[in-house]
Amino acid sequence: MKKISAILIALGLSAISFQSMSQTETINLWPEGKVPNFKSSTIHEKSETDASGILRISGVTVPTMTAYIAPKEKATGAAIMICPGGGYGILAASHEGSDFAKWFNDHGISAFVLKYRLPNEKAMTHQHEVPLMDAMQAMKLIRQSAGKWNIDKDKIGAMGFSAGGHLAATLSTHYNMGEKASEEAKPNFSILLYPVISFMPNISHGGSRDNLLGPEKSDELIKYYSNELQVSAKTPPAFLVHAEDDGAVPVENSIEYYLALKKLKISAEMHLYPLGGHGYGFRTEGKGSLANWPAAMEGWLKAMGYTK
Repeated sequence: MKKISAILIALGLSAISFQSMSQTETINLWPEGKVPNFKSSTIHEKSETDASGILRISGVTVPTMTAYIAPKEKATGAAIMICPGGGYGILAASHEGSDFAKWFNDHGISAFVLKYRLPNEKAMTHQHEVPLMDAMQAMKLIRQSAGKWNIDKDKIGAMGFSAGGHLAATLSTHYNMGEKASEEAKPNFSILLYPVISFMPNISHGGSRDNLLGPEKSDELIKYYSNELQVSAKTPPAFLVHAEDDGAVPVENSIEYYLALKKLKISAEMHLYPLGGHGYGFRTEGKGSLANWPAAMEGWLKAMGYTK
């Protein structure tokens, strides 16, 4: 009987330990029935994992974010909202989402993986407004619950990959524009990996541009969402990573954003690598010096005061 009790106690302790280590929570961004720009449709969310282990989510019409809270003994007070890429058509939610959340937790930074709505005229009005709405709302919710999660409100950044990089850069440059402008939605810094920055001819990723703008695409909106044109003195510092042989999103996207920040004397650090292609995340094996980029990010975060 004593042996059985000991086993049950051990199992209980293991469950408690596992629970304290995981510390994840999924949060709806909007109250039920109050999702802005929502239209009733037959679109359903789908998740698929391919042979290489990449999770792809499509048909997102109900936005959420999953919180990965840093252990108290490691926490620095910093946090980051992560926007997976996918051309505004899908979300690459693991290798550009949860994998990074765990890395940030190991470095004392709480992370929030954003599952933003994917633009679709059948499921929403003015589809180009929707991802930014979700990103702004997520950033506000993180700040509003900062005390609960042991987060410093002045140390919350945004990270994005490819089209998710476009969203993080749009948040950084548009948080104070338009009727829904909000200082509470401003990132304190941004980390942009192979980001779509511009919708201008020659350097744009056409799929991301067309998926976001949809039937309302116009010269005016193309310029509005070309983030290198929207940098202001209030745009936060940025860390950028891009491969020169990126065949999907030209390296000029990062370069133009860096130059726009530099022109206004905003702190920016950019790392360009000769090999790497697109969509690698942490998967840098066989890509030469690109394997060094996570160490460069770690050094930047430390220099900026976000890690110990």
